[in-house]
Amino acid sequence: MVEAQTWTTRRGSNPRLETTEQVVDIPATPPGGVRNSGNAIGSFLSPNVLTALIIASWYLSNIGVLLLNKYLLSFYGYRYPIFLTMLHMLSCAGYSYAAINWLELVPLQHILSRRQFLKIFALSAIFCFSVVCGNTSLRYLPVSFNQAIGATTPFFTAIFAFLITCKKETGEVYLALLPVVFGIVLASNSEPLFHLFGFLICIGSTAGRALKSVVQGILLTSEAEKLHSMNLLLYMAPMAALILLPFTLYIEGNVAAFTVEKARGDSFIIFLLIGNATVAYLVNLTNFLVTKHTSALTLQVLGNAKAAVAAVVSVLIFRNPVTVMGITGFAVTIMGVVLYSEAKKRSKVTTH
Repeated sequence: MVEAQTWTTRRGSNPRLETTEQVVDIPATPPGGVRNSGNAIGSFLSPNVLTALIIASWYLSNIGVLLLNKYLLSFYGYRYPIFLTMLHMLSCAGYSYAAINWLELVPLQHILSRRQFLKIFALSAIFCFSVVCGNTSLRYLPVSFNQAIGATTPFFTAIFAFLITCKKETGEVYLALLPVVFGIVLASNSEPLFHLFGFLICIGSTAGRALKSVVQGILLTSEAEKLHSMNLLLYMAPMAALILLPFTLYIEGNVAAFTVEKARGDSFIIFLLIGNATVAYLVNLTNFLVTKHTSALTLQVLGNAKAAVAAVVSVLIFRNPVTVMGITGFAVTIMGVVLYSEAKKRSKVTTH
């Protein structure tokens, strides 16, 4: 799952329609006293140092899962993106259960009705589509180009919000989306490792990420159906794994037998898969912690910078060729995302 992605939400409220990362929605910042209370690590570190460590962990986990996925799918030869995504979901289910029931990071919430169950199941299906497409695209595209395409999430969010909810943005917001798209056109035309199929499924992953944020805002609207982000992940992850199981068996064959056979000759794959699945969960956990110790707006700003950092790190590690025009296109897209965020913020102030 990589679908590393952020949503701006309020505690106990429905997610807004801004998203740049492939993660489950996050609650807003609690008061400082609540944030630091009961934190054993925080008692030994100053709040600023603790926040810096959490932000660094968020960056490392987001970039780490991207690089591990790329290594497994492209360089190591483990060409099973659906099975890999299913492992991510199983990992998120197990770790979420431990974090909520054993560590008691957040209170446990229950699914209260069949209707709510079906809504979460629908979100899981969209979530699966987005993450599988994102992981599959890494087989064909460099991480830097993958991140550039992923930065266009606000564009698709605005489209789906208009088509599904008939929500119209201000002219300033729509104008800010122009450089987002224009930058990707520049980057695509000059990408040395451009692959049409990889490009299309990466666009599908980005669109799926945006669709999930919009649909979630529609489906989980009543007070009784609102779920904390970690509880939502607890229920979505096993549903997603069940959805992916028949697809991995039909499309990828007996991948479990292949994995066992490969592990007999190279036990390193076991550590790769376990580490990859663990980091996939840490993306969600650190996303929650960053917002808890800063704010959802800070997370959005950090997310804009993360795409650029991930692109630079991937180029340094995998040595994929880049062009001046490609870098320019990526920079234009990131600038558009920043302008979009600022325009959305101003439009909210105006409407309120």
